[in-house]
Amino acid sequence: MVEPDAYGEVVVDGVIDVGQTVLRHTILMAAPNVRRQGTSVERALWTEQGPSTVRYTPRDARTVEVRAWGPGARELVDEAAAVLGAHDRPEDFAPDHPLLRDLARRHPGLRMGRTGRVWEQLLPAIIGQLVTGAGASRSYQDVVRQFGEPAPLGLIAGPPPERLASLAPFHLVPCGIEAKRARTILSCAHHRKKLLRVQAMPADEAYAFLLKLPGIGPWTAGLVVGAAHGDPDAVPVGDYNLPHLVAYNLAGKRRSDDDEMLALLEPYRPHRGRVLRLLSLAGRHPPRRGPRSDVRNIR
Repeated sequence: MVEPDAYGEVVVDGVIDVGQTVLRHTILMAAPNVRRQGTSVERALWTEQGPSTVRYTPRDARTVEVRAWGPGARELVDEAAAVLGAHDRPEDFAPDHPLLRDLARRHPGLRMGRTGRVWEQLLPAIIGQLVTGAGASRSYQDVVRQFGEPAPLGLIAGPPPERLASLAPFHLVPCGIEAKRARTILSCAHHRKKLLRVQAMPADEAYAFLLKLPGIGPWTAGLVVGAAHGDPDAVPVGDYNLPHLVAYNLAGKRRSDDDEMLALLEPYRPHRGRVLRLLSLAGRHPPRRGPRSDVRNIR
């Protein structure tokens, strides 16, 4: 076992489920920059110092060991408390709805942490625009493998914006990303300094700022702010499945739209994002009415 370059521990006020909390930040799963090892979760990230890897391992219900490797190891350890949601207060969520009350009781360790890393959340969110989850995951994996950097423990850190900013849209076609999404990715990569400012903004200001970027709508901004800023109230409006999931669980309806979803979620401010996460983890999914969509392949 390679000795870590930095070590620390995080103690939360309450309990924590490391898997549910950290993997919430991973918009697209099965990527080469994240790995679950037993009860531990490992993530490779691009830091200002270079590609580095962090591992979160629960010691008990409320204590997490944090080990990190690489030139940015200390940075990753220092930000671990925020990532693990040490600031979050899930106990303040006390819904009247019996299903939500049961889900909150069954998942007390789900914490809404904040990564503070807008670009790392923005890239996979853009890749996920208007495509199936399977197609988005495959494209994101290809982008990380082709343009990322090897990181400690055999993982690959996703590419920094500077690397993608030097590309043309056609460079992303082999990753299954058509011109529209490619142009959005490259445009955001060119706005690296603006994205750094977004990280320091309050969640509502960051959301409004992201909407001003070309190709960024409420769905993408909601995903990014929910994870990067740890906003437990963030709602990605425009998702194909979420309105149906919310209406099916909270109102017994098989189909719905954004307006009805927002109305159903309104009583749960400032925890609407928490409600979505709980329903996604353990809620009932409405029966499918037709065949699944095919994964687009433009390679």
